[in-house]
Amino acid sequence: MRLTIRTPVAQPPAQVWQGFNQDLFMALAPPFPPVKLRRFDGSLTGDEVHIELNLLFTKQLWVSVITEHHQSAQGIYFVDEGAKLPFFLRQWRHRHSIMAYNGGSIIEDDITFAAPAWLPDWLLYPTLWLQFAYRRPVYQRLFGKPGAV
Repeated sequence: MRLTIRTPVAQPPAQVWQGFNQDLFMALAPPFPPVKLRRFDGSLTGDEVHIELNLLFTKQLWVSVITEHHQSAQGIYFVDEGAKLPFFLRQWRHRHSIMAYNGGSIIEDDITFAAPAWLPDWLLYPTLWLQFAYRRPVYQRLFGKPGAV
């Protein structure tokens, strides 16, 4: 299943890219489930991110590997893919794009995921949508709202 969320921000792609770091990663984490960052190499090809999700009844390790990274005049993107996923996911691919738009940028989270056979994808979709919609005001607080002085 696919989920895409776009957020306009005031800063151009190169400035937004500079902010894609460990602090931003933690600021984007929603309150539930609580996340503990175990490893953060960065957002370049070959980098890894390891997080521990506290799901109350269990802790789950999630390991993502950055499999692609590209910069051009139009923008920047990188892709993280799940190497070790929590029990409620079978597949994860997340393309983070920062595209030039109207003097600022559009940050796009484009996620393709699959739940295990016992859990229909459509049951997971609303939860993931909420998790990523949570990012919108964080992005705009840190990188500015379009049209704001």
